[in-house]
Amino acid sequence: MYDYGNWFLVIFNIVLFLYFIKSAFKPRTKADWRTYNIFGAFLVALFAEMYGFPLTIYLVTSLFGSKLPLDFTHNNGHLLNTLLGIKGDRHFSIFHITSYILIIGGLMLLGKAWEILYKSQRQHRLATSSVYKYIRHPQYLAFILIILGFLIQWPTLITLIMAPILIFRYIKLASAEEKEMFKKFGPLYETYTKETRPFMPSLQSLLRQNKSHIKKLA
Repeated sequence: MYDYGNWFLVIFNIVLFLYFIKSAFKPRTKADWRTYNIFGAFLVALFAEMYGFPLTIYLVTSLFGSKLPLDFTHNNGHLLNTLLGIKGDRHFSIFHITSYILIIGGLMLLGKAWEILYKSQRQHRLATSSVYKYIRHPQYLAFILIILGFLIQWPTLITLIMAPILIFRYIKLASAEEKEMFKKFGPLYETYTKETRPFMPSLQSLLRQNKSHIKKLA
């Protein structure tokens, strides 16, 4: 089924996702807005190919021709399924389901992280509760999960180039924020960094929180 040239869907999806991301992330500082705008550029590139013009399929077929089982149907935009020869409805494939888990999980994490961070900023204290018990930068991890989810679902040449640049930027932003936190909270933040990893929770932190929860129930 051909489903390209639908620029209404392109604009609709861009606006919809940017609205939800903005509602969850609530950018305020210049760094926040740069992060949001760069992620917006990623979404524009993604949805322009998903519903507008299949640039990646066009370039790949131009280079490899009949060697690859590609045509300009919308289903073939799910390149991983097509190239690996996975049959059936693309929306129920393992790649599509995994992508939804990553995207929805990322959006939920982003919303929760900002809720805790916003309350902490208003109270002028360090955010260490909820998801911040386990990792120091859940908001940037959320962006990375969403990016990976979209890449699995609909990989394109442009987004494949943009993704590592975006992820590298989030890591740099996290590093810059940590320097500010050290200046602001000093030894308190130093202790926090020793107990909590930046992006992936440690087994020790998970066990520590689980023991704390068991004690509360006892």
